[in-house]
Amino acid sequence: MALASAYALQLAIAAAMPPVADGAVAEQIADAPPSVDADAALIDGRRRPGTHRDLPEPVVQANEGAVRPPPPEAFPVDQFPIPDRWRLIQALCPDRNYPAAALTCRSPFDPYHQNFLKGDRPIDLKSKPSWLPIKGDDWFLVLNGVSDTVVEPRSFPQPVGVQTTENPDSLDVFGRDESIVASQTFIFGGSLIKGSTAYKPPNIEYRVILAYNVNYVDVGQRRILHVEPSKKSHRTDDFLGVQELFVDYHFRNVSDRFDFDSIRVGIQPFNMDFRGFLFQDNQLGIRFFGNRDNNRVQYNFGAIWRLEKDTNSGLNSVVQRPRDDFILFANLFRQDFPVPGLTSQASITVNLNREDGIEVDDNGFPVRPALLGSLRPRNYDVTYLGYAVDGHVGRLNITGSLYGALGEDRNSFFTDKPAKVRAFLAATELSYDHNWMRFRLSGLYASGDGDPYDDRETGFDAIFENPLFAGADTSYWIRQSVPFAGGGRAIGINGRNGILNSLRSSKEQGQSNFNNPGTMLLGIGGDFDLTPTVRLSTNVNHLWFENTATLKALRMEGSIPKAIGWDYSLAAIWRPRAVQNAVFRLSAATLDPGKGFSDLFTNNQGDDRYYSVLFNAILTF
Repeated sequence: MALASAYALQLAIAAAMPPVADGAVAEQIADAPPSVDADAALIDGRRRPGTHRDLPEPVVQANEGAVRPPPPEAFPVDQFPIPDRWRLIQALCPDRNYPAAALTCRSPFDPYHQNFLKGDRPIDLKSKPSWLPIKGDDWFLVLNGVSDTVVEPRSFPQPVGVQTTENPDSLDVFGRDESIVASQTFIFGGSLIKGSTAYKPPNIEYRVILAYNVNYVDVGQRRILHVEPSKKSHRTDDFLGVQELFVDYHFRNVSDRFDFDSIRVGIQPFNMDFRGFLFQDNQLGIRFFGNRDNNRVQYNFGAIWRLEKDTNSGLNSVVQRPRDDFILFANLFRQDFPVPGLTSQASITVNLNREDGIEVDDNGFPVRPALLGSLRPRNYDVTYLGYAVDGHVGRLNITGSLYGALGEDRNSFFTDKPAKVRAFLAATELSYDHNWMRFRLSGLYASGDGDPYDDRETGFDAIFENPLFAGADTSYWIRQSVPFAGGGRAIGINGRNGILNSLRSSKEQGQSNFNNPGTMLLGIGGDFDLTPTVRLSTNVNHLWFENTATLKALRMEGSIPKAIGWDYSLAAIWRPRAVQNAVFRLSAATLDPGKGFSDLFTNNQGDDRYYSVLFNAILTF
């Protein structure tokens, strides 16, 4: 239901009337109704003593099955309810007399005004395609298109190939570190929705989103991009992935405020906490969800069967059999708890991994099991118990997550024996807003394994992290994956777009590893809205390994310091029209290595700093 001012309605009626000839003016004046009573000209809210004005006739709702409007006395005297918002807009954008206005309001390529392709008006059943399987009223079509462009010069320690090198001077463990990535992704999606979604959930929704990626990478050493030393140190690749393909069905409403129960089946987005510390990905699964108490309580529970990922693009591959990796989850959100302004989340997530075979990625590197220790296949069952909070207390913004990981690894790669998993993570970010500035303080502690040869694994690892934290992918350490050579081939200390030092083959195709050195981070940062369209963000993080016992065992070194180093980053974001349809970002980050990083990654070029520059342009329709 929408509210329209009487003045707007008069404009709409006048626009719809045909023009009047001069000779007919007198006749129309003669037929005009008597002038408005003097009472109508009184100041709004006042009346002449002893008089009473009758209320207007009630407005009759013509849409069958729609929610009835409130009675007329619930509205100011100069407003009245209408059944559908799209009919009002149609009246204000006539087809004749004002062609320029009609073009502005109804252009199919203009996402800022009413647009049939964006779901602003229902499908006309009289003119719908015969192949479209819909019946009844109030079906909407929503089409989306996104262009995501990334250009990223960077440097990181690159292992020198054993058989051959790109540079004859590269005789050490690590050689030239320069690299560049160029990636272009086109995302196309569409939804078919039944029901007005402005005030209540849709009755049913069908959605599909495809992503096509083309990427080019050039590195300084061979055997970084492909296992074969004969392959060159640059590569161009492309892939088409299915990122969403689901049906969302609305079971019922349980209150007059549209508290509801729904189910969604298919490839869909999942996020297990506010900031993506544990699992954030588009995966195949089933989810039951809904809310209660006027949306103060929300719940989710379901199951996920993880899809394989394309190695170079990270997109979902539906042409391969899904992994034997399953996730069961349940969570509950409560607004204004424990204090007004904060939303609390309690969750339980169970990861059942049954991958006993050997998996090789598209570049020829083994990814399951990781090339560490005994090299035997492994699987595990781990339960994550979590509590997260997000919101504000007064003017102080707070977000935080706490996870405990409990379970069993049935084949530890150090001992080839079962080991208990006992690990935890705590992370929080505090921020304070002052006018156009926001100041942030970040802290994270992920436990590390203190004895890799015992029957306990205490290094915390996530399932598929994608943290929006401490500068996110503007940060060097979060954006880049640093290879761990000498003790493990095709293994990263951390994962790309990840913060944890997990020693995995990859975030996309590897298994969780709880024999890892852990992570500690302290950071400060700020966001500055210089203009409504320009934001400047900066972050400074200091990182450490929580415990280096695992690294010492793999490298066979007596001592490795904990300090990873200082991570400095700066980003500028420009939104030309102050909307999200065009967003441009330019960022730069540098890592000033600490003693622990320098001990692991001393290279023959004598590089003492590493950098990452990112240009990102996102255009959305």
